[in-house]
Amino acid sequence: MSQGKTSGGPVAAESFWVEAFSIKEGVPPYVFRESLIFTLIAAGVFVLDKLTKPDLGVDVAPYEVAGVALGLLLVLRTNAGYDRWWEGRRFWGGIVNQTRTLAITALAHGPDDAEWRGRVVGLITAFAHVSRRSLRGERTLPEVAALLGDSEAELIASAHHMPNAVSLRIALMLREMSEQSQMDRFAFLNAEQSRSQLIDNIGGCEKILKTPLPKVYAINIRQFIFLFLVTLPFGLLPKIGWLTPIAVFLVAYPILALDQIGVELQNPFSTRNMGHLPLDAICDGIEADLKALQADRTQLDGLRADKPRTER
Repeated sequence: MSQGKTSGGPVAAESFWVEAFSIKEGVPPYVFRESLIFTLIAAGVFVLDKLTKPDLGVDVAPYEVAGVALGLLLVLRTNAGYDRWWEGRRFWGGIVNQTRTLAITALAHGPDDAEWRGRVVGLITAFAHVSRRSLRGERTLPEVAALLGDSEAELIASAHHMPNAVSLRIALMLREMSEQSQMDRFAFLNAEQSRSQLIDNIGGCEKILKTPLPKVYAINIRQFIFLFLVTLPFGLLPKIGWLTPIAVFLVAYPILALDQIGVELQNPFSTRNMGHLPLDAICDGIEADLKALQADRTQLDGLRADKPRTER
């Protein structure tokens, strides 16, 4: 019995019911009103059909063909939105990896100066926070102020392109150590490569942000949805009668939900979209990792300093 409880079955079942009846998360708040409007239109068609002669019902066959075409269009649009969401996550995966690589290179091959290490790790961490704020169109940098100080945060916030401003500061610190022979040329070039890849990744995110799906695509699909749902009651009346409004609601809800999902996935960075990437958690994870790396380097320095005494 205990094995069954730990297998994940009850947890999975609980998750199903929680998510199935979730109101705040998902798309219900956005599509319920629109679905209800089409339901009321269907109810009006039903009442009008009862009051007029001849009957308003038509053959349902054309709606079956149109429904298949509409479903394909919605799936294509949803897939296009998901591709953008996944590409944004891939770029942020690159930012996670390159911040770690750059920090390790700087800590391992940079000078034995605790102040220098603290600043370079702070700047690398700040790059992630600044990139997140930049993609969201924000200029307040409380995380950067905590890492580098208020004056530095204000300078970065006033820059034309905040991630570039942080990247420039990192580059200048690396170049200074290379010119002073406190970082060998090979390590310097590796660090520069990691830094340039950070710029490539934020550039890829900006490409997604500044290149939405064509507006005409969304307009034509929504016009198709409107015509399909408005005329659908005429095809259902001869088949199900008074159940027509309920059937229209059950058809409208998933169609409008798929349409809204496609809209939500277009911009994976904005917190206004429910399906946005968890950039806050990703940046917090980067900060925790880099601080741990800095602490590990300090601890290793202490062990190396104690080693000669323990050997004697």
